[in-house]
Amino acid sequence: LTHIVPDLKINTRKLKPMEMIEFAKDSDFIMNDHTYIDAAFLDQCKDLKSIVFLGTGASSFIDIQAAEVRGVRVRTVKGYGNRSVAEHAISLMFAAGRRIVEMDRSIRQGGWDLLGGTQFLGKKLAVMGTGGIGSEVVKMGAALGMEVLAWNRSGVPDDLPCKGVDLDSLIRNADVLSLHLSLTDETKGLLDSRRLAMLGSRAILVNTARGELVDEKALLDCLSNHRIAHAALDVFLQEPLPRNSPWLDLENVTLTPHSGWMTREASEALFRMSLEELSRELSFLT
Repeated sequence: LTHIVPDLKINTRKLKPMEMIEFAKDSDFIMNDHTYIDAAFLDQCKDLKSIVFLGTGASSFIDIQAAEVRGVRVRTVKGYGNRSVAEHAISLMFAAGRRIVEMDRSIRQGGWDLLGGTQFLGKKLAVMGTGGIGSEVVKMGAALGMEVLAWNRSGVPDDLPCKGVDLDSLIRNADVLSLHLSLTDETKGLLDSRRLAMLGSRAILVNTARGELVDEKALLDCLSNHRIAHAALDVFLQEPLPRNSPWLDLENVTLTPHSGWMTREASEALFRMSLEELSRELSFLT
C-alpha cells in the first residue's frame, strides 16, 4: 500500500513526546495514529501543512483550533469500519441477551449456572442513527427477523428495511436500543435521564458510538436499580476505565475497550484510505 505515497516515512515504535516532535518537526504532512498533537507540538512543526488522522475522532488527539490558527488542515477517515462496528454491536446484543459473559464467569469460578436469556426473533431493535454503521445494523437486525425501528436526525433513508419513528417513540418501543450517532453539541447527552426512563425493564442498551451520548450517572442508576435489563458498552466517558470505575461493580453490563472497529479488514481499510487521503492532500497543497 505504501506505493500510494512512495516517500512516506513510518515510525512504528513508541516514542516519548520530545522524540515524536523531533521525528515530525521537519514534515510538511503527518499521518497520525493516536499521538497527542497540541499547540506546543504544532509550534515545533513550522512547515506543517496537513495532518491526516487515522480515524474519525481527531479532536480527541489533535488540538483542532490550534491547528486551524496555524493554517494546518486536519483530515479524518470515515467509513473504514462500518461493517466491523455494526457486527460488534450485534455481538454485544447477543452477549447481553443470552448472558454469555455471566455464564462464562460462572464456569471459570467452578459454577454451572444455566441462565435464561432472550430470543431476538420478532423483538424490536431500535437504531438511533442511520449513517454508515447504523444502516448496517438495521440490515443485520432485519436479516435476523427482528422488527427494526430507526431514528435519524436528517431522516431515515427510504431504502432501509426499517420503520422510521420519532426519537421518543423509538426509545419507548425498544427491546434493544443501539446507538450510532456522531458526537456533536446537539447529540451530547441526548440519552438523558428522562429518555432512559422510557426504556422498559427488559430493555438492552448497546453503545458502540460515543460515551458522551448518554448521561452516564443516570444510566448507572438505571442499571443498579434494574430499571433496564442490561447495558453492553464499547465506549465510555473516561477511557481507559479507571480501576475504581463503577461499571466494574455491575453484573448487568458487558464491557469492551472501544474495540468495535478492531478487525484485520477494518485496519487494512483504514491504512489504505488514510494513504489515499494523504495522497489527495499532497496533490492539493503542493
